[in-house]
Amino acid sequence: MSRPTTASLPGPLYRPVIGLEVHLHLSTRTKIFSSCSTDYFGQDPNTFIDPFTLGLPGTLPTLNREAVDLAIMFGLALGCDVSGFTQFHRKNYFYPDAPKNFQLSQYDRPIARDGALDVSGERIRIMRAHLEDDAGKLMHPAYAPYSLLDLNRAGMPLIEMVTEADLTTPEQARDFLVQVRAIAQALGVSDANPEEGQMRCDVNVSLHKEGEPWGTKVEVKNLNSFRSVQKSLEYEIARQTRVLSGGGTITQDTMGWDEGGQKTFVMRTKEGEADYRYFPEPDLPPLNITPEMIAAVRARMPELPAQKRGRYLAAGIRAADAETLSMDAALSRFLDEALKSGADAQPLDAQKLTNWLLTDVAGYLAAREQPLSASALSPAHLAELVRLIDAGTLSGKMAKDLLPDVMQGADPAGLVRERGLAVVTDTAAIEVAIDAAMQADPATVQKVQAGNAKAMNALFGPVMKALGGQAKPDMVRRLLQQKLGL
Repeated sequence: MSRPTTASLPGPLYRPVIGLEVHLHLSTRTKIFSSCSTDYFGQDPNTFIDPFTLGLPGTLPTLNREAVDLAIMFGLALGCDVSGFTQFHRKNYFYPDAPKNFQLSQYDRPIARDGALDVSGERIRIMRAHLEDDAGKLMHPAYAPYSLLDLNRAGMPLIEMVTEADLTTPEQARDFLVQVRAIAQALGVSDANPEEGQMRCDVNVSLHKEGEPWGTKVEVKNLNSFRSVQKSLEYEIARQTRVLSGGGTITQDTMGWDEGGQKTFVMRTKEGEADYRYFPEPDLPPLNITPEMIAAVRARMPELPAQKRGRYLAAGIRAADAETLSMDAALSRFLDEALKSGADAQPLDAQKLTNWLLTDVAGYLAAREQPLSASALSPAHLAELVRLIDAGTLSGKMAKDLLPDVMQGADPAGLVRERGLAVVTDTAAIEVAIDAAMQADPATVQKVQAGNAKAMNALFGPVMKALGGQAKPDMVRRLLQQKLGL
């Protein structure tokens, strides 16, 4: 049974107000306040730790300069103000995943503020984006009377980006996150892979009637997929609508998301700022972001998704394909390298190459549930395959037959030589095959010459078979028509 939506519930409709808190792991080599490596994913628990991560007495933080530069770059991409002073604060909370018993975050002086991102023609304001260190990870074994603590993640550099409550639908929230991920990946700021915990999201949602003040907001924490964000918002909007329509009240709670049950559950009553007892970090001085620092970061900023989209459209790629490519850093990087390969060769048609990448290559990978990075396909080999078609050396069908080998790293031109697959363009050889087919089937020849032009198809197949499927179909048809007097 499908869950009810706000439109299907009884009583007055309520307008959702949605804000997001997005956490991104930065792509730095070391943690934000120590020299401990960040390459911990898939490694044994509690092996990527150091005295500062463990919160041992006498340890002091050292700010990672690369984390600062990446945060500035991300802020600039979102149109934020990143100039002036920024400062770290201690955000105090007592929990097993916080060995120091506080988080080093930024309170009233975030590194980036007052930005915006356009989503489906609507402007979503960015309140702030600040740096902080991540906590560890608690794991709860099924039916065990204890929890396990892995501190490999503790100290990882994070950007927390907070939007204004400008979002109004779960779908819009999901689209916003897709754009944020595309920007982060295009810049190299973060791999932004939710499956590896590199991108997490908290959502805040409240309901109100048209023209009335906003209602009490509820927060849903630690959502690690775009689908979970959308589904949790859909559920919360429906749940709050039921409560309000029944005359109840919404309490300001922090909720979790039960992925199996597809519903939210209460974790705790929401803390306020006073509960965190913010105060300036005494061991880190304020940092002044100067115009020179900003200019240096801006000078090395890669192309943003919106710029890629414009470039692809100008190259003749269809709008829908340009959108798909611009939002996927791996695909766009592959396409760009393929278009640049073979500098001395004939330039490739960008749309034709895109068709192969988004249709044939994507279909091959989808059937095997593999990402592009897991294949041995190189941009140069895909470009070469398309060039062989353009040159008439291969037919489209022959190229598709070769694709599995090319996906495994084989050189298309080498396969053509090894297997003798070059398209037959010798008209004399084609005419010999046509003559043989006509002699073998005189009844069909008579039908064609009597006015039944469609009967020629009965001759076309045997000719192509005799030529091993390696002749150009249009050339075979043209010569057949000539031989039959059409």
